[in-house]
Amino acid sequence: MPDYRSLSLWFDGLPEPVTPRPGLRTDTEVDVAIVGAGLTGLWSAYYLQQADPALRVALLEAEVAGFGASGRNGGWCSALYPVHLSTLAAEAGHDAAAAQYRAMIDTVAEVVRVAEVEGIDADIALGGTVTVARSEPQLERARQEVEEGRDFGLELLDAAEATARLNATHVRGGTYTPHCAAIQPAKLVRGLAELVERRGATIYEQTPVVSIGPGAAVTNRGTVRAGTVLRATEGYTAQLHGHRRTLAPVYSLIIATEPLADAVWDEIGLRERETFTDFRHLIVYGQRTADNRMVFGGRGAPYHLGSRIDPSYDRVPRVFDLLQRSLIELFPVLAAATITHRWGGPLGIARDWHASVGLEDGLAWAGGYVGDGVSTTNLAGRTLADLITGRDTAITRLPWVGHRSRRWEPEPLRWLGANAGLQAMTLADHAEARGGRPSRVAALVNAMMGR
Repeated sequence: MPDYRSLSLWFDGLPEPVTPRPGLRTDTEVDVAIVGAGLTGLWSAYYLQQADPALRVALLEAEVAGFGASGRNGGWCSALYPVHLSTLAAEAGHDAAAAQYRAMIDTVAEVVRVAEVEGIDADIALGGTVTVARSEPQLERARQEVEEGRDFGLELLDAAEATARLNATHVRGGTYTPHCAAIQPAKLVRGLAELVERRGATIYEQTPVVSIGPGAAVTNRGTVRAGTVLRATEGYTAQLHGHRRTLAPVYSLIIATEPLADAVWDEIGLRERETFTDFRHLIVYGQRTADNRMVFGGRGAPYHLGSRIDPSYDRVPRVFDLLQRSLIELFPVLAAATITHRWGGPLGIARDWHASVGLEDGLAWAGGYVGDGVSTTNLAGRTLADLITGRDTAITRLPWVGHRSRRWEPEPLRWLGANAGLQAMTLADHAEARGGRPSRVAALVNAMMGR
């Protein structure tokens, strides 16, 4: 049996070893078949059980509950939505875009509420997010974000205010939002799995689904027939027949230090366990864990030809080294800190970077969270429960409901475009650091990607 503790710091920190549940043994029939037992699938099952306890719900999981991004992410439960407010407003109108953003804020509170009510101890700290600006171009981006996000609780910080929260090098200012919680995601997803199972859902693990269609999910162990089939596969969507170009699996890698002394944290900050990032183009993210480790991750791993997914891609020494150098550059006090955990995995990105949720002709879907799924999965689960049970609510009228992203380009165009964009963002950061001016290349890449 695999040692699932090696998947991430989070799996390694679970109180009990992970033992796979029994797989599907024969054809069966249920009301709702959910493909994927990550946070999307589990939140959907949870709210379906709330809406109609009589529903027969089955979850089909290729590995174990939480195996994917749900148990390997950076531990941010944030109100971030991958589409900029102005872009969403241009598509759907300002009121609809604002409603989407407010729904994301409400979702952070909902995750915290459910964990408390249901007794899921996921090391949650509602400390918000501090984003530091460490150059003049970054500071200008901070000002622009506050102009767009002021109505949603985003505050502009001067250098002293930003440094008081996060004492990184070269801080010139930043932003702060209270709408984010640091979380131990494996405890959350595994706790949800136990909860929905106790309430009557069946979770079939070690049961890969090879194809889905109206009324049926076909696995390598049999077929599950259902009135509604829900695709909740995020970064693994490309492995489903006919979905190779639906979502691109893009890898994000993470490192974690040993528990750090109080004196080190007195120097770094994060006294409220704020999550943190900065305004560089190539995304980085971090948090202070409940046991005082520094967790730090980022993009930088390549996209693999044909949307290929392989366990070897979870660990790229070159990227881990870059992450450690970036971490020490931000916080020189960590130069001697031991890195105890290194891990990664694929997340799902739609061609227009637009997350979506919907139900058509008995097939439901949710995904494309671009790495912000710890919270967005909860909104997806509530929305899908309403759609599947036929309820017209405020969240079923949000602009991401029913959105259809165009498919990614065929190979090798997909590989060329994704990796060229990655290199362009890296070069843009270097150019801004040298020249002190905003990068035109980054703006061009964002425009080409529809962001």
